[in-house]
Amino acid sequence: MKKNSKIIAGLDLGTTKVCAVIAEELDNGVLDILGFGVAPSVGLNKGLVANIGKTAEAIKEAMEIASNRAGVSISVVNVGVAGEHITSMRHRNYVTISNEDKEITKEDLDRLIADVRTIRIPSDRQILHIIPEEFSIDHQGGIENPIGMSGSRLEATNHIVLASVPALMNIKKSVERAGLTIQDYVLQPIASSSSVLEENEKDLGIALIDIGGGTTDIAIFHNKAIKHTKVIGIAGNQVTNDVRESLGVVSAQAELLKRDYGYATENAIIKDEDILIKGVGARGNTKIPITLLTQIISLRMRELFTLVDNEMRNAGYKHKIKAGVVLTGGGSLLKGCTELAQEVLGLPVRIGVPQSLGAGLSNEIESPEFATVAGLIRGIPGGKSSEYQSLIKTKKKKGNTPISKFVKRVKDIFDEL
Repeated sequence: MKKNSKIIAGLDLGTTKVCAVIAEELDNGVLDILGFGVAPSVGLNKGLVANIGKTAEAIKEAMEIASNRAGVSISVVNVGVAGEHITSMRHRNYVTISNEDKEITKEDLDRLIADVRTIRIPSDRQILHIIPEEFSIDHQGGIENPIGMSGSRLEATNHIVLASVPALMNIKKSVERAGLTIQDYVLQPIASSSSVLEENEKDLGIALIDIGGGTTDIAIFHNKAIKHTKVIGIAGNQVTNDVRESLGVVSAQAELLKRDYGYATENAIIKDEDILIKGVGARGNTKIPITLLTQIISLRMRELFTLVDNEMRNAGYKHKIKAGVVLTGGGSLLKGCTELAQEVLGLPVRIGVPQSLGAGLSNEIESPEFATVAGLIRGIPGGKSSEYQSLIKTKKKKGNTPISKFVKRVKDIFDEL
C-alpha cells in the first residue's frame, strides 16, 4: 500500500447479487482495485431488504471475499440504495451575504444546504442527497461555482433525493449485522453515473438507464448537473419470470434461456434456430425457435423502454438529451438491448462500462453489471463520499484482525439468541 493513499469500500445491494469492492485512492486521484467480491443475493427484493439475516450473510460473504483478496480489513463502506420508495424533487432557496466584502465562501454554501434540510418532508422520508443544479448571484444565473465571487444574495436550485426511513433502517441493520458501518448512502443511478458517464455528456444532456435485477434506475443530466432521477419496478427479473411463466420452466432454466439464447428484439437475431426446453415432471423435452423466446422477452423490454420514454417526456427533459442514452447494469447485457432502446427512445444508445480505473483488479469490474459498485468508490455529488476514508489501512493478520474478532463476537451473540 502506497504512502498517503486512502482505502475506500463500496457495497452494492442488488436483487440478484451483492457486490463488494475495496479500492486504494492514490494522491493523483487514480483508483486501484485491491479486492472484489460477489455473493448471491437472497434477502432483497426490488431494492428492499426482505430478510435481514440472509442479507447480512450475503454482505458478509461478498465483503470477506473482497477483503481477503485485498489483504486489508474494512469496517466502513458506502452503500448503494435503490427501490421504488425513492423520490426526488427540486427546491430553490437563498441566503444573504452579510460579510463586509460580500465575498461568497464555503460557509455560505453550507448555510444553503442547512436551510434545505429544514424543509418539510413526510415523517417516513429522509433526505438522501442534496445536489445543487446551479447557482445564481443577485439574480444572475448559470453559475457553477460561486465561491470567491461577490454579491448580496446567493440562490441555488437543488435536486433533492428522498428515501424511505424504514427501508434505510433495514439496510443499516443488515450492514451492521455483517460487522460493518455505513459511511454514506448513495443512490444507485448516481453512483453508476459517476463511473460510466463523461463530463461532456453530462454537459450536453444524457440519460443513464441502469437495468438491474429488481429495478431500473434513471438519471438525467444536463448542463453538467443532475436534473431528474426515477426508479422503475421493472427489470431483469420480470423478464426472467415472463420466460418462466410462458414456457413452463423453472426460474434457473428461464434465466439461462434468457442469458444464452434471448434477444431484446427480433431484429437483432443473427441466426434463428430451435433450442431445447427441458421437461419438468411428466412433461417431456420440447423445442422452440429463438424467435418465440425473443417475442416473450421483447414484450417486457419494450414496455420498460416505453415507461422510460414516458418518464423523460413527463419530466420535461426528452428534448434536452442531446448526447443520447447510456445503458448499464446486468440487464443491459441482453443481446439486442441497445437496438430496441434506440428504436423505442429515438435516441442514440451505447452500453456504459466503468471508466478510468487504475491497476489491480480493475479488469474484473469493467462490465455494465458492476457500474454501481464502481461508482461507490468515487466522489459522489451530494454525499460525504468525496471526503471518505476508511479508518483501517493496516495489512491483515489471518484470523486475528479487529474486524474478524468483531464479526466473531457478533456471530456468537446471534448464535446464542
